[in-house]
Amino acid sequence: MYLKFFGFREQPFGVTPDPRFLYLSPSHREAMASLDYGIEANRGFLGLIARPGMGKTTLLFHLLEKYRSSARTAFLFQTQCTSREFMRFLLVELGYEGDTTDFVKMNDEFNKRLLHEARQGRKFIVVVDEAQNLKPPVLETVRLLSDFETPRAKLLQIILAGQPELADKLASAGLSQLRQRISMLNRLEPLSAAEVRNYVDYRLAVAGYQGESLFTPEALAEICEFTEGIPRNINNFCFNALSLACALQQKVVDSAIVHEVISDLDITRLGSINTPPTPEPAFIPKPLVAPVPPPMPIPIHGKNGEHLSPAEAKAYMQQISERLKDWQESLNRVVKHPGSEKPN
Repeated sequence: MYLKFFGFREQPFGVTPDPRFLYLSPSHREAMASLDYGIEANRGFLGLIARPGMGKTTLLFHLLEKYRSSARTAFLFQTQCTSREFMRFLLVELGYEGDTTDFVKMNDEFNKRLLHEARQGRKFIVVVDEAQNLKPPVLETVRLLSDFETPRAKLLQIILAGQPELADKLASAGLSQLRQRISMLNRLEPLSAAEVRNYVDYRLAVAGYQGESLFTPEALAEICEFTEGIPRNINNFCFNALSLACALQQKVVDSAIVHEVISDLDITRLGSINTPPTPEPAFIPKPLVAPVPPPMPIPIHGKNGEHLSPAEAKAYMQQISERLKDWQESLNRVVKHPGSEKPN
């Protein structure tokens, strides 16, 4: 492990959505401010769109952390479900321990909990992550949640977060009513080259690193290009780069290390399309051997068509033996030296 080698207190490029490591790029900061304002203004539905690995889940955890003491929150990520299962997941997040599967009863229970939180003066925030996986009937169920309200305010705030496919779904004609209820829609953009440098330095500082930059400017530029400025990709790359630098007892990640990591992370090199085919055994043509006909048969009868006498039978067998011997010798010569001798 390279923590001691570089002087880290903890892993700077982990894979968990730890809010402490959230780096607020301009687009992340804008999205955070917009979501925060939407919740404070009781706007009801809010949206957050981002490519995979952009840190939307980390941002949402950071947002909910702010409201831990002043709101009741539910974070749903099991989005491949039916409408009943969705409501069941939501109630479980809110501490409901009943086992009912009746949809009407689940809605009644949910309404009771909303009213209870409202009387206590607490906000009710529901975050649905990976919402692009929700089927249209479930999205319609989500839309109906907005009907839980009083004449003066919404009883809950709903944040739909997902990949760009979520925007495609919301743009469809069948979900126009849901789309109309989303008052704020935010998007996270990939990091620029300068933001990648700041992102890496920020995470190193949170992990306890103090000292000169661990990455050369050339290395950071190449990392930005290879990872496309996506935070999750940057985390994976930097973890591998620092691991390799530690193995080499090298305190700074330079272009040579970056190139080695790029080669290691190039998944296309492991695909079947790049696997050389197993060579077929070389074809060795066999010599063409002209067929050598067997010797012509000798009539098996004696004089006047009678059976062979003992003397005639002995002479007959000697002739057969000699002809077979000549035929075998002729065949051997053709096999050893094809074309050198024509068969008789």
